Amino acid sequence: MRNYDLDFLKKFSLVILFLAVVTGGLVGLSAWLHKAVPPQESQTAMLAQAERIAPVADVYAGSTGAAAQAAAAAAAAAQAESQVAYGGTLDGGEIYDNLCAGCHGAGVAGAPTLTQTDWASRIPKGRDTLYTHAIEGFTGDTGFMPARGGNPALSDEQVIASVDWMLDNLN
Repeated sequence: MRNYDLDFLKKFSLVILFLAVVTGGLVGLSAWLHKAVPPQESQTAMLAQAERIAPVADVYAGSTGAAAQAAAAAAAAAQAESQVAYGGTLDGGEIYDNLCAGCHGAGVAGAPTLTQTDWASRIPKGRDTLYTHAIEGFTGDTGFMPARGGNPALSDEQVIASVDWMLDNLN
C-alpha cells in the first residue's frame, strides 16, 4: 500500500469513530430525556379511571338530604319525560307510520295487517287485551308482538293511541 492510501484509511477511521461517538451520545441523551419527562396519560384512560372510582350512590341524611333527594327525583322525572318517543304525540297515525307500519304494513312475524280478516280473531278479545299485548308484548301461535312495538320510549298512552288508530282504520 502506498502512503496516501494509509493516510486516507487513518482519516476515514477517525471520521467513522467520531460519528459512532456522536451517535452513541445522541442515543444516551434521548434515553435520559425519555426518563426525565413524565408520560402524558390519555384523556380516554383518565375518563375510564374516573368512571371506575366514581361513587355508586349518594347518601341523603336529614332535611337537607330529603331536599336533595326530592330534587334528584324531579330531575330524573323531567329527563324521563323529555325522552318520550315522537315528542309525546298521541297521534296514533304518526306513531303507526313511524314505528308500527314496519311490521303491521307487511305482516312481519305474524303481525296483522290493517284488514278486517287479520284482526277478526283478535277484536273479540277486547281492546283492553289488545292494549295489554301491545304494551307488555305477546307471543302467540301465529307470531309475536314486542313490548311497546320495540320502542321502550313509547308511553302507555301512545301505545293505546296507536292501537286505537289501527282498529279505527281497518279495511
